[in-house]
Amino acid sequence: MKGKPYHKANTTSKPNSKNSPKQKRPTPDRVTSRDSAEELRAGDRIVVTIKRLGINGEGVGYYRRKAVFINGALPGEVIKAEVTKVENRFIAAELKQIEKRSPYRMDAPCPVFNICGGCQIQHLSYEGQMAAKEDIVREAFSRYAGLENVRMKPILGMEHPWGYRNKAQLQLGMGPDGMIAGLYAADSHQLVDITGCPIQHPKVNEAVDLARKVLQRLQIPVYKEKSNQGLVRTIVVRFGFQSEELQITFVTSSDKLPKQEQLIKELRLAIPGLTSIAMNINPKNTSLVFGNRTVILWGEDSIQESLGDLEFTLSPRAFFQLNPLQTVKLYEMVRAAAGLTGKETVVDAYCGTGTIGLWLAPYAGEVRGIESIPEAVEDAKANALRNGRSNTTFYEGYAEELLPRWVKSGFSPDVIIADPPRTGLDSRFIEAVLRTKPKRFVYVSCNPSTLAKDCKDLLDGGYSLEWVQPVDMFPQTSHVECLILMVRKE
Repeated sequence: MKGKPYHKANTTSKPNSKNSPKQKRPTPDRVTSRDSAEELRAGDRIVVTIKRLGINGEGVGYYRRKAVFINGALPGEVIKAEVTKVENRFIAAELKQIEKRSPYRMDAPCPVFNICGGCQIQHLSYEGQMAAKEDIVREAFSRYAGLENVRMKPILGMEHPWGYRNKAQLQLGMGPDGMIAGLYAADSHQLVDITGCPIQHPKVNEAVDLARKVLQRLQIPVYKEKSNQGLVRTIVVRFGFQSEELQITFVTSSDKLPKQEQLIKELRLAIPGLTSIAMNINPKNTSLVFGNRTVILWGEDSIQESLGDLEFTLSPRAFFQLNPLQTVKLYEMVRAAAGLTGKETVVDAYCGTGTIGLWLAPYAGEVRGIESIPEAVEDAKANALRNGRSNTTFYEGYAEELLPRWVKSGFSPDVIIADPPRTGLDSRFIEAVLRTKPKRFVYVSCNPSTLAKDCKDLLDGGYSLEWVQPVDMFPQTSHVECLILMVRKE
């Protein structure tokens, strides 16, 4: 291969040794070895053994004890790579050649894999994905919680890890051959057509494609961000796995929809099983998808869906888990961790629309949910009423403020459940938990790093970590959901 020679990370060579070919004296712009990782420069070639996957799906190895991140590389592989960036704490490099191939490497079935940015590890067999995600969790607890041998249950995967997403939220744009519905490529504003996406449910893919064709046929203009012209920005399709109802929402820059009646008629004719057509108006030039106002153009104002024996009414903007099959497994593990006998008081912090609290309610004495977003609290109350969960109450506010107030009034929860955003728990909430001293603390997280960091604070505050349970909520991506059970030491 032409270009700069490769430098191996784990060996040093003497130019005149018996086993080395004779080499010319290096010139300043053509270096044959580096004594330290700090001496590397962009364009240098290195050889790296990949140890694990990073949280973004990149291969992670080491060069002179410094972490190297290489997109597309897999654990166990030996990679020839070209350095693209050298920072104080890491090196970024581009894969150039695979010297030793992982037995789990495969051809990604999606034609736009590695372009659209939606999936990161389709080139890794599902068996390999499960092992890699367990390693991501172990690494997080080792690095951030100081736990080298964390007690971890086997990851809960899927029998069929494709077609699991019940919702697509795709940007619209114009390409050389017409209208595109897709995602923006990583770190760019280039729209990538993801027609037939293999992780979306086939009904979702079909509805997106048919709706796109109807919009194009009627020449309804697509919104152009740069010029602030056009109308339809985003198409959102949700399919009820249990109800088999189908909801389409167009996010538009204006409430003036040309050819509205014709659009409704053609969508109903084109898309079998269509239940609802809505329009959400977002006139602002913003990265937020939805605006504040939604209008039902035709059909029902919501669709129905269920998780186990729980039934939910989903309006166009309502939050609902994207992988219902794995959500049931996750919630059942939460119930097992909570150890409920029917008498316990439970606090469901960061409760969202109340799904976890409602799942636990039949097994608890009382459930109190806390959520800072008013609309989510109203949805939680409606879901409780719909499902007859009369022992649940949902409060608008912040857990770090409400918990101490409740404790002062005599309320003492036996179990606290927390399912925060990726950024983890608010430090004030952790302090409130340590002051409240529930017997059990169950933490659900979509980010192993922040989970492990928060776990360390709880360990220092008098809790023990009983076990960690990874759940594969999003196959073909590097994301891994986890829940942990922490028990108060006597």
